[in-house]
Amino acid sequence: MHILLLGCQGQVGWELQRSLAPLGQVTALDRRGLVRDGQLLVGDLSDVAGVVQTVLTLRPDVIVNAAAYTAVDKAESDTENARLINATAPAKLAKAALEIGAWLVHYSTDYVFDGSGDMPRREDAPVGPLNLYGQTKLEAEQAIVASGCPHLIFRTSWVYAARGGNFAKTMLRLAKEREVLTVINDQWGAPTGAELIADVTAYAIQRREPALAGIYHLVARGETTWFDYANEVIAHYQSRILDPELKVKEVKPVPSTAFVTPAKRPLNSRLDVSHLEQAFGLQMPHWQQGVHRMLMEAF
Repeated sequence: MHILLLGCQGQVGWELQRSLAPLGQVTALDRRGLVRDGQLLVGDLSDVAGVVQTVLTLRPDVIVNAAAYTAVDKAESDTENARLINATAPAKLAKAALEIGAWLVHYSTDYVFDGSGDMPRREDAPVGPLNLYGQTKLEAEQAIVASGCPHLIFRTSWVYAARGGNFAKTMLRLAKEREVLTVINDQWGAPTGAELIADVTAYAIQRREPALAGIYHLVARGETTWFDYANEVIAHYQSRILDPELKVKEVKPVPSTAFVTPAKRPLNSRLDVSHLEQAFGLQMPHWQQGVHRMLMEAF
């Protein structure tokens, strides 16, 4: 099997390099692309024609698109680039995948929903993005489905990884600088590790059958707020490390309105994973399990 991986240097893309390796040949590209046998292989989704030509040249069995425009607030003003990378490019990838008979694996987000209510959303729940980022991700979903190519679209949320920056590392850094932290307590979701997303993706690709094509919610089990997430991170870190540099004495809960951002965030990012579990015979782990493991790796 030949797999073309786009966005290989991102949080999920980095883990995908590991999880996909046992499945066959993996051509992993980032925005810089690479030259192979005198041919330029393009991985920059803003060069749509170049990426499509790369697909037609390599003719992989599976295309995994882990690249995206993820600057949620910047997207509100940089609409052209956000739509190009998040919507136009995936749509063209889907058409190219159909032409060569390849599967397309694509990642989406809970931001396709409006964040109302307090129950986990199923895949067939009504959509209604609150911001441009969510709108462009929804447009990509719709284009991929409409293309007719065999596909797996994984909606995820609150993604973190041991590599690079993440919410947990930010909280611990601030906890060493301040005695009081203020953290949002009215947004709900499930912190989900890039490692988990990559492992489930590899398993799904190995199991790929026409009947399994479609949209799936891929997040850890359970739910929490950013406020409770921060408290869990600090408490677990302190219980294992006993770091004398931690200055924080209080974590104060505040509403989303305390932080004004260009893009509106959903209050409810809960996603129901039962469809994924039933289709692939999986049991998703609780979010705390992955966070604790990440903290042990990162610190």
